[in-house]
Amino acid sequence: MAAETKKMGMGQMGRQQEESEFEDKVIHINRCAKVVKGGRRFSFAAIVVVGDKKGQVGVGLGKAGEVPEAIKKASKQARKNLLKVPMDGTTIPHEIKGHFGASEVLMKPAPEGTGIIASSSVRAILEVAGIKNILTKSIRRDNPHNVVRATFQGLGALRHFSDIAKARGKTVAEIT
Repeated sequence: MAAETKKMGMGQMGRQQEESEFEDKVIHINRCAKVVKGGRRFSFAAIVVVGDKKGQVGVGLGKAGEVPEAIKKASKQARKNLLKVPMDGTTIPHEIKGHFGASEVLMKPAPEGTGIIASSSVRAILEVAGIKNILTKSIRRDNPHNVVRATFQGLGALRHFSDIAKARGKTVAEIT
């Protein structure tokens, strides 16, 4: 029996180490009120971004009656929606524009030392993804839900020049 508990303990420790390599950031918490006979009932929606600062990033939305529960749900969903972001050193390989709903996010690679020039929603995603030098501009609408999804969509559309060259059967020099 003691051997079984030790095995379970080791498995849980392995899971905790795996989870601890990811960093969570709460981007936005929205409070919604429903008017009922006795007064107002509040519910909360949280947008959370999760990343390992090595190119993996995920975004999740959680809804619950309490803020901590909404954050927990969002974090769990973000871990399910992980995306591998191609990086060129500490920046992105090329310019890209992400679209979602009425929001657009323009992202441009930047030289070393520039830092992350971005709005708070976009900055949180880029920081946990591990991108350190980038220029961004949030175009049109600034709804946090749509800006986050537009950023995530843009990062998902990024590709290395070597992958593009390989798909076309050419060298990187011929493409650039």
